[in-house]
Amino acid sequence: MWVIDGIPLHPLVVHAVVVLLPLAALGAVVVAVRRSWRRVLGLPVLLVAVAGVAAVPLATSTGNQLWAVLGAQNPVIETHVQRASWLLPAALVFLLLLGGALLTELASVRAEAGAHAAPAATATQYRVATGLSALAALTGLAVTAIVVWVGHAGSTAVWQGTGQ
Repeated sequence: MWVIDGIPLHPLVVHAVVVLLPLAALGAVVVAVRRSWRRVLGLPVLLVAVAGVAAVPLATSTGNQLWAVLGAQNPVIETHVQRASWLLPAALVFLLLLGGALLTELASVRAEAGAHAAPAATATQYRVATGLSALAALTGLAVTAIVVWVGHAGSTAVWQGTGQ
């Protein structure tokens, strides 16, 4: 099992997920609200989302290691594991929608700037970028709800005692 100074890595990595994914979801809501914010904050929000999504498999791996070492048969831990299986697919959908929104926005910005060989920006591009941003924001909120749902089961297992 991976540890840092005797502390299992799982609780440390989980905090990255718990902070980064909701922060990216909040950022997705912000960039969906105003197009100018999408242009300025879009890339930082996307990078936070990438880091949060990348932390999910690491949290899953370290959680499985911790579960194996504990050897506890606790239904709350099993619930935590089952709920955690929902997080990565939802987070990947969130990341794809956010990335699609930002790529569409960047394409329209490039067209507005008159970049060489770039077709003129159309109203459809603006609508697609706005629609994808709205979907990304909603998906980000759903991902945040899943993080809370998974985390609740995990924290319940810790505070009730894993060996019960």
